[in-house]
Amino acid sequence: MASAQSQEDQVLEEETSFVRILTLNRPRQLNALSAQMISRLLELFQRYETDSNVKLLILKGKGRAFCAGGDVAAVVRGINEGDWISGAKFFSKEFILNYLMATYTKPQVSILNGIVMGGGAGVSIHGRFRVATENSVFAMPETALGLFPDIGASYFLSRLPGFFGEYVGLTGARLDGAEMRACGLATHFVPSSRLALLEEALYKVNSSDPAVISAVIDKFSLEPYLKDHSAYHWMDVIDKCFSRRTVEEILSALESESTNRADAWISDAIQSLKKASPTSLKISLRSIREGRLQGVGQCLIREYRMVCHVMMGEVSKDFFEGCRAILLDKDKNPKWKPSKLELVNDNMVDQYFSKINDDRWEDIKLPARSNLPATAIAKL
Repeated sequence: MASAQSQEDQVLEEETSFVRILTLNRPRQLNALSAQMISRLLELFQRYETDSNVKLLILKGKGRAFCAGGDVAAVVRGINEGDWISGAKFFSKEFILNYLMATYTKPQVSILNGIVMGGGAGVSIHGRFRVATENSVFAMPETALGLFPDIGASYFLSRLPGFFGEYVGLTGARLDGAEMRACGLATHFVPSSRLALLEEALYKVNSSDPAVISAVIDKFSLEPYLKDHSAYHWMDVIDKCFSRRTVEEILSALESESTNRADAWISDAIQSLKKASPTSLKISLRSIREGRLQGVGQCLIREYRMVCHVMMGEVSKDFFEGCRAILLDKDKNPKWKPSKLELVNDNMVDQYFSKINDDRWEDIKLPARSNLPATAIAKL
């Protein structure tokens, strides 16, 4: 259990002259982010930002995962034992960490040598450099859990080429390192056999200049080969289907395409959409669409409202059912309510985007940021 391991043990800290290396250290849980880990990362990132001796941060994971997501099973247990407000505090702190990383004044290099899902994307994709390898597996699987791509995902998914973000966010499709590099989720691709040399070179950096750091990573990088069956080869079909206005129209367009072609990714996408929570699919599509026109802070404020509605379970209790079926009982057979897309109307979707009617609740307060680099200002 997370409580048995101290904050310091869950995030290991190493120092070289001007570089700090943080290692997520819950390998048996695939480095899923506990409340302690989030608090520790927030504390360290805040401290490093004001320390003139720190020029660069490196974030990596121990074992075969970078980070498989937030520890939502622990959140659900907490809510079941009493009050959703405890869950709200978990997400509030996580989203503040995401915002700090997105607007950080010093470069962050995340080494994504393994599984990167959900909350793991939140602590890496917002940072300046994301290094994928042949072991990387990226996914935002939230719609299968009765949740939605949160952690500021409506900001970065909506900025992927074309409508690739809608495809990734709605279907939970798994991307490999080459696909991450192709669509921009990763800034570099470095074979895992070169990671030790890359880290050694980064430890010697005495600069916060992104151009200097990028040049160091470039020395170990290569342009990976996209597999023949990669969905990224079919961006024209993805754009044609996932640009549709509603989830029903997206599904219909995919089914129409599947009659003309036998590509595995299309049948996988159809199956994923049919298995996912109908409510989750509808709020996720609207979230990504709104994200196209919003800064990262606005996205996180909106997503915080949404996740609080999800935890309150007023419109649908799919999050609890999804966690039961996928994470706890593991029967992989969730019973969604409402059970069909057509039963989720616009008024129900609208509720997720409204303020919470509870005296104990308030909108998330993101920290004031100053002296930001141009790359961070552009995100606002």
